Amino acid sequence: MYIESVQLKNFRNYDSLELTFDKGTNIFYGNNAQGKTNILESLYLCGTTKSHRGSKDKEIVKFGEEEAHIRMMVNRNQINYKIDMHLRKNKAKGVAINGLPIKKASELFGVVNMVFFSPEDLNIIKNGPGERRRFLDMELCQLDKIYLKDLASYNHIVNQRNKLLKDMYVQPGLKGTLDIWDMQMVEYGRRIIEKRKRFVEELNEIIQNIHFNLTGGTENLRVIYEPSCPGQELEKTVSENRERDMRMKITSAGPHRDDLCMEVNGIDIRRYGSQGQQRTAALSLKLSEIYIVKRTIKDTPVLLLDDVLSELDSSRQTYLLDSIHDIQTMITCTGLDDFISHRFHINKIFQVVNGSICE
Repeated sequence: MYIESVQLKNFRNYDSLELTFDKGTNIFYGNNAQGKTNILESLYLCGTTKSHRGSKDKEIVKFGEEEAHIRMMVNRNQINYKIDMHLRKNKAKGVAINGLPIKKASELFGVVNMVFFSPEDLNIIKNGPGERRRFLDMELCQLDKIYLKDLASYNHIVNQRNKLLKDMYVQPGLKGTLDIWDMQMVEYGRRIIEKRKRFVEELNEIIQNIHFNLTGGTENLRVIYEPSCPGQELEKTVSENRERDMRMKITSAGPHRDDLCMEVNGIDIRRYGSQGQQRTAALSLKLSEIYIVKRTIKDTPVLLLDDVLSELDSSRQTYLLDSIHDIQTMITCTGLDDFISHRFHINKIFQVVNGSICE
């Protein structure tokens, strides 16, 4: 699997841009704030419908314009796909595959699989549970269309339930409708918990060996799934928490409260790990993500590395670069010294200067 080309119009700081990529390593280098990350964002957005930054469509459209367009050409198993995406400031985005409009984001998943790695990901261990849930959800959504549907339904139900809990404060008669939302929330919540549990089990099969090698055999990493409550107890917990939820006006239990624990040699590194341990565990997580995608889709994902090498020491740089030699990779950086010192093979280089790109 690889991306052949991308065309942008009125996207971020680009008026109009067309790029053709190599199947191997493509590097975008230049000073900060020139538009390097915007290229990676356009690819990820076009392949997943989501910005890795969490940006809204109106923030992505070039200032002064009403809409933006991305066209991405993908080759998967010798079959060509053309993905067109229209972003509008005040309307929902429009997506078409090979000229045929799609109605749901799930129809896009499976055309191209991507793994995005940015400096922010190195803080996934020390940041809050929301970051670790996002890691779980972004990967599972790309690999499982049913999970994507279940997660969207669950989030909608939790939002509606929270709204109802607030409305009940002034309209107590609405309490009778709470049972309907609780029943649906439990149904979707159980499915999400079960799939997250299986994913973490699969993750542990891969990540332990990666982390062991990354640390020179000195550390054993284990990922532990910490659900807000076990799936089989979700109905009971929601029922027991109802009075509390009504007082607090918010849903207090369910998959939206889950977390991941990272243990190195039996120690919870979220709380007691050094910054070096936390960053190494984060690198192990992202490398494991690549292997899980490979194993699931029987193909290689596209890897997007946004200025990550500058955040890693030499040994971790070497391990990362050695791990991606057979994957189409898009890398942003401020210079080429790290690649030269590692004698890393580069297939294509783009220099980025204030929204202008020279190959």
